[in-house]
Amino acid sequence: MSRVVQSEKSSKAQGFLVANAIYIILLVLLVTAGIISPHFYRSQNIFNVLQQASALGVISVGQTLVILSGGIDLSVASIAATSCVFAAALMAGKNFMVLPVALFCIGLGAVAGILNGLIITRRSAPPFIVTLGTALIFQGVRFIYTKGAPFGSIPSWLRVLGRGGIGFVPVAVIIFLTLSLLVALVLKYSPYGRKIYAIGDNKTAAFYSGINVERVTFSVYILSGIFAAFGGLILAGYLGFGDNWAGKGYELDSIAAVVVGGTSLSGGTGGVGGTVVGVLLMTILFNLVLLAGLPYQFQLVVKGIVIAAAVAFYASLSKSE
Repeated sequence: MSRVVQSEKSSKAQGFLVANAIYIILLVLLVTAGIISPHFYRSQNIFNVLQQASALGVISVGQTLVILSGGIDLSVASIAATSCVFAAALMAGKNFMVLPVALFCIGLGAVAGILNGLIITRRSAPPFIVTLGTALIFQGVRFIYTKGAPFGSIPSWLRVLGRGGIGFVPVAVIIFLTLSLLVALVLKYSPYGRKIYAIGDNKTAAFYSGINVERVTFSVYILSGIFAAFGGLILAGYLGFGDNWAGKGYELDSIAAVVVGGTSLSGGTGGVGGTVVGVLLMTILFNLVLLAGLPYQFQLVVKGIVIAAAVAFYASLSKSE
């Protein structure tokens, strides 16, 4: 009898560790960060870390929806950079232009999502190739427009979005967490959210259960494009000008944050809560590299190690279940 009880306790403990592994890792990382670099917990550094996490976080929320449905979106970084460039060029430092130009940039993101969604759903094309092509199209468009040189200026109202704060909390973080909460609620409680999980889990079964697979898949790419464009506006507010390479590498960083957060690349498993923690983990690790005085190239090494370790960890869990 005692063996049965011990076995049950052991099973519960293991289940708790598995369910909360990402949060435990974040806690350990926060403690380790303070030990490695006392500068980490300075208020200005914490503020900077949260600011840096926000644009990537917003983009990663859209990426989560795509990956949950069994797809992938490599165009998000290019969409964000294009949004940043057009925001700076068209706003030209004028506050009254913030709203119309912001809507225009978000519309560009939606157009990119429509392009991705149409080709993927109507032609059954691989998302990897389709979204890579869209990324190149948008990269070409902004380089033609800017002739490769950064220009334009960001008005004070948009600067608040990228660099402003309410007390200790950056405005961008409030936006990121609010959007994350809304999407998490939609995924958990709405029929639409359940359809996304069903498609990611088994597309054929979802189709035969009456779900319009093409429509839902189409919609998640549009949402991903919109979130990417919004992330570009946050980057514009943070940088203060239109940078052709704003958000460089965010297509892989967003995927890494989603995977580290526990969402399966094959779809159907995971959620936005894990993505939020994944974004914080990635940002803190990058910040530690800089605080340690190591060159940027070490961020790439850290990024690769984290992704490989996360994939190996979740693969081992799926085998043990």
